[in-house]
Amino acid sequence: MEHSIEFQAGRRVRHRRWMLGMPRRQLGDMIGVSIRQLEKYETGTNRISTSRMWDIAAAMKVPVSFFFEGLDGQTPDTGGARGNTLTDEEAHELVRAYYAIPEDQRRSLSDLACIVSNGGLTRARLFDTDQIDRAERDAAS
Repeated sequence: MEHSIEFQAGRRVRHRRWMLGMPRRQLGDMIGVSIRQLEKYETGTNRISTSRMWDIAAAMKVPVSFFFEGLDGQTPDTGGARGNTLTDEEAHELVRAYYAIPEDQRRSLSDLACIVSNGGLTRARLFDTDQIDRAERDAAS
């Protein structure tokens, strides 16, 4: 049975990779592991060694601590950091559905969400548009 820390770290690896629009093959090549091994890391089936975690963090341009955010105050058998939107599967599904919407409607929806949630903050100021464009290209392919 997977340990909650491996599960948490793996979910954070998958989330970060997904948000960067990085295919498993690309990350695997960057850190020297197969796609299957990376999948095992992401699901928490296999533990990620500290040196490999260091490589993953460098490849994804985040501190190693990124993979353990949300575990503060947790005991090993709590099942991880449920409720953190960065690790929540529902948030992933919402983003996938968002990118399935035609672009003109998607931009309108994004603008509306920014207005409602941030008191009029514009989409361009709220998000890194280069990252959004990359994710949109990946979703279209």
